[in-house]
Amino acid sequence: MGARGRPRAGEDRPDGRPPGLEELLQKVGRGDRAAFERVYEAMAPRVYGLVLRVLRDRAQSEEVAQEVMVEVWRSAARYEPGRGSGLAWVLTIAHRRAIDRVRSAQAGLDREERVARMETHRPYDEVSELVEDRLERERLRRCLERLTPLQHESLTFAYYGGYSYREVAELVRAPLATVKTRMRDGLIRLRDCLGVDR
Repeated sequence: MGARGRPRAGEDRPDGRPPGLEELLQKVGRGDRAAFERVYEAMAPRVYGLVLRVLRDRAQSEEVAQEVMVEVWRSAARYEPGRGSGLAWVLTIAHRRAIDRVRSAQAGLDREERVARMETHRPYDEVSELVEDRLERERLRRCLERLTPLQHESLTFAYYGGYSYREVAELVRAPLATVKTRMRDGLIRLRDCLGVDR
């Protein structure tokens, strides 16, 4: 009994009858831990049984059943007795969680299968493109090495960093006109270099 002889929320009613699941859920919704313990004792085995029938895996079923009971604790305030029994409300949460787990597992398997198919059946054209891209990058790297340090640095900032002429000039600490000239000369040298290597 609580203070002044009143029963604590999770205890039996004054007439000696235990509170029903609906009443317990309403008390849980108000934060009553003792009521939640009684809900847990009454519902955890049934929740686990339902989840196990859906998942057919004991470890996953235990995990999902725990998630369901946590959700019951957190969302009991939203339970409305007029819309259905407490048993139906809890088991609906359990069924939904179990189905979500099945869908999540299936999505994971589908994703792995797609990745495996992509890795094992990579079409020739895709491999060919990868090789060509790598060769092109290597050719560009060699041509960039032939530029002066100022040309190389300026072009790298502009085309890989996305900087404007003025920003490049500030970064390399050179006059704007000089940077523009060096970049133009560097692009001409790059074009010639790449044309020769083809």
